[in-house]
Amino acid sequence: MAYYLGIDIGTSGTKSLLIDQSGKVLAESTASYLLSTPKPLWTEQNPEDWWTATKLTIKGVLKKAKVKGSEVRAIGLSGQMHGSVFLNAKGNVIRPALLWNDQRTVAECEEITKRAGGQDKLISMVANPALTGFTAPKLLWLRNHEPKHYDALRYLLLPKDEIRRRLTGELATDASDASGMLLLDVVKRQWSQELLTKLDIDPSILARVYESEQVTGTLKADVAKELGLSTACKVVAGAGDCAAGAVGNGIVKQGVLTASLGTSGVVFCHSDTPQYDRLGRLHTFCHAVHGKWHMMGVTLSAAGSLQWFVQNICKDLVAKKGIDPYEILTQEASAVGPGSEGLFFLPYLAGERTPHADPLARACFIGMTNKHTRGHLARSVMEGVAYSLRESLDIIGQLEIPIKEIRLSGGGAKSDLWKQILADSFGQKVCTINAEQGPGYGVALLAAVGDGAYKNIEEACKATIRVVEKLAPGKAAQKRYDAGFPVYRKLYESLKDRFGEIGRLDA
Repeated sequence: MAYYLGIDIGTSGTKSLLIDQSGKVLAESTASYLLSTPKPLWTEQNPEDWWTATKLTIKGVLKKAKVKGSEVRAIGLSGQMHGSVFLNAKGNVIRPALLWNDQRTVAECEEITKRAGGQDKLISMVANPALTGFTAPKLLWLRNHEPKHYDALRYLLLPKDEIRRRLTGELATDASDASGMLLLDVVKRQWSQELLTKLDIDPSILARVYESEQVTGTLKADVAKELGLSTACKVVAGAGDCAAGAVGNGIVKQGVLTASLGTSGVVFCHSDTPQYDRLGRLHTFCHAVHGKWHMMGVTLSAAGSLQWFVQNICKDLVAKKGIDPYEILTQEASAVGPGSEGLFFLPYLAGERTPHADPLARACFIGMTNKHTRGHLARSVMEGVAYSLRESLDIIGQLEIPIKEIRLSGGGAKSDLWKQILADSFGQKVCTINAEQGPGYGVALLAAVGDGAYKNIEEACKATIRVVEKLAPGKAAQKRYDAGFPVYRKLYESLKDRFGEIGRLDA
C-alpha cells in the first residue's frame, strides 16, 4: 500500500495528515506555536518553531495510523504565503520571518511601484500591485532598515520551502506560492528578470520554480532516520495555502469557486488563462493545477476575527472548563436576527487587502446601542466577514468570470450559522464537501500525483472529492443583507482618512 503525507505550515500551527491511495484520510496531527508582534501591525515567527512542529506532527500521524514509514511514498508541502525566511551562506536563519499579515512595508511598496515605472507597469510584469503582505516589500524593508542582515543574506525562502530545505536540502518553490512574492512573471511562470533588475535584487537568492506536482527532491538520510521515513520518499513542490486549499476543495476547473474561512478569508476561482483586475483589487496567481491560473480576493482577518473576539473579549467563557466558548457564542448569535439590529463590524484587525489594499485600516464595531448584547457582537463579526468576502465575489462578477458553484472551506465553515450567513449574504447556494482538511489534503493529493498514483490533479480530485451539503439563501435574510451591504461598503470610505490619523497616534 502507498501512503502520502500532506503538511501545512500555518500561521498558528502546523498540521500534517496521511492519506492512502484512494484519498482516505488515515490520521491527522497538529502542533501549535506562537506569533510575535514586536510593534503594532508587525507579525513575525521563528522558522525553527515550524520545523519542530513539522517533526512532531509527522511522527504523530505515523503513530496514529500505525503505518510503516517505508510505505510513505511522497510528501506534499503547503504553508502560509508571502512570509520571508532570510538565510545566510551557511543556511542559518538571520532573523525571525516576516509574515503575510505584517504591515510594516508601506514605504517599500511605494518604492517598488516607483522603481517599476508605476502600478500599471508593475502589474504588466508580475500581474499584481505592490501590497504590504507580499514578500518583495519585506526584502526591501530588510535592505532599508537592517542593512547588516541584508549584507549577510544569501537565500530568500517562503515558509513551506524552508521546511523543504530542512527535509531535502533543496532550494525550491512552486509557481503558486512564488506568485505571492511579487517577483514572479505570473504569465510565464518564471522569475521576472525585468523587475528584479529594476529593484536591484540578485536572482541567485531565489529558489528554483516548479509546478506543484513535480518532485523537488527526496529526504536526507539523517532526516529520514529521525522521522522514521525512507530516503526514497519524494517531496513534491506543493503549493501556497490558498492554492493548496483550493485543490483540497476540488477547485481545479472553471465555474467552481471556494470561499474559505481560515485565519484569513479567501475567495478563489480557477482560470484556464491569466486574467487581470486592472484596478489591482484581486490577485492573479499561478494555480497549483499544472499550467493554470487563479484569481482571488483576501480579507486578512476572517475566522481570525472571531478568534480575536473570543480570546480577548470573552475571556470569561474561555476560562470556564467543560464548555466550548465558540458554541456558546454561536447559540447567542443565532438568537439575533440578520443584520444584528443595525450593528456592523469592519474586520480590519490586521489592515485589509481586498478591495481596499489598506494596511492602516482598523477594525471597528459601528452602530452600537444599549440594546446590543454579546450575541449581537458575535453575529456582527460573522456578518462583517461575510460582507468582506462578498466584496471579492462582486468583483469577480464584474469581471464576468462565470461561477456555477460556491464551495465553503476552512474552520469557520464548520459553523452552521456562519455557513447560512454566507449563503444569505452572497444570495447564492453554498456547498460543503466530504474533505475538510483544506491545504494539507490538497498537497497530499499533489504528492500522490507526483508519485504516479493519478495522471494529474484533476483526476485525483474527481476520484476523491464530492459535494455533501447544499445551503440555499433565505429570502428574508438575503433581503436584509442586500440592504446592509451598501452601508457596510460606505463605512470604510467614511473612515479611511481617520484610520491614518489613528495610526499616527500609535507612532
